[in-house]
Amino acid sequence: MTDIHLDLTETTVDGRGTRHWSLNSADCPDLATHRIRHLGMTEAAVPYRRVRLRPGGSFVMVCHAGRGQILLDGRWQSSEKGVACLAPPRVLNAFHAVRGSHWHFAWIRYEEPEHVRPLVSAASPVRVRWDADTLWRIISGLRAEWSGAKDPKLVHHWLELAHGEARRIAQPWRVDDRLWGVWDQVAHDLGFNWTLEALAAKYGVSKEQFRRVCLRDLGRSPMQHLASLRIEQAQQLLTSTQDKVESIALQVGFENASVFSRAFKRWVGRSPKGYRA
Repeated sequence: MTDIHLDLTETTVDGRGTRHWSLNSADCPDLATHRIRHLGMTEAAVPYRRVRLRPGGSFVMVCHAGRGQILLDGRWQSSEKGVACLAPPRVLNAFHAVRGSHWHFAWIRYEEPEHVRPLVSAASPVRVRWDADTLWRIISGLRAEWSGAKDPKLVHHWLELAHGEARRIAQPWRVDDRLWGVWDQVAHDLGFNWTLEALAAKYGVSKEQFRRVCLRDLGRSPMQHLASLRIEQAQQLLTSTQDKVESIALQVGFENASVFSRAFKRWVGRSPKGYRA
């Protein structure tokens, strides 16, 4: 995994080797029931590439076969069979195929206004091991029904299954009440100088054990997850208050505005001032 090169622009490239099917809310209004903008399944090959600078909603994808690269948390990460990747709204994310591999994945993109609690938030995993087939089968079923009889009740059935699976992917770690409790407390006191040692002590294990739990259930190290919570809160403060960047940096736990601005741009794709504008 490598750090992002920040000179990215909004991009949509498919190429001759890419095939995909999608359904959008303009054609199927039932999608809007769950604020789904569109969903689909993609078989991507080089030069397939997507860059979304400020998407309006959550994104959920599960790799069914092959391998690709996805930009999350300001880092390029691998997407392979049996891995779900998630991105919150209004945060830079990007995807590209790699040579020698046909990358098959099912995906759902939501449309969530800023006043709505998104499906994927900083509390969700960013990358987690997941069943490779379920979402692919659900969207395949929806595709078959939409391409055939288009029975409204069956279309509704498939959409409910798709949204239900996305919700399950976005909140798997909440079955662990202790882990949920630790991060819930952190989220309510982001200005505190949280250390790995303090977080592990709250969970009741060693630092290394806590790191393994977070990597398994969240796809992030504890300190990466702490940063994600801080960045999300900073986004909310930038859009809902007139507080200075220096003040927001301190409120969410960064030592100064310079460190905060660098971290914010790496995760979100633009500076705090640019994001607010």
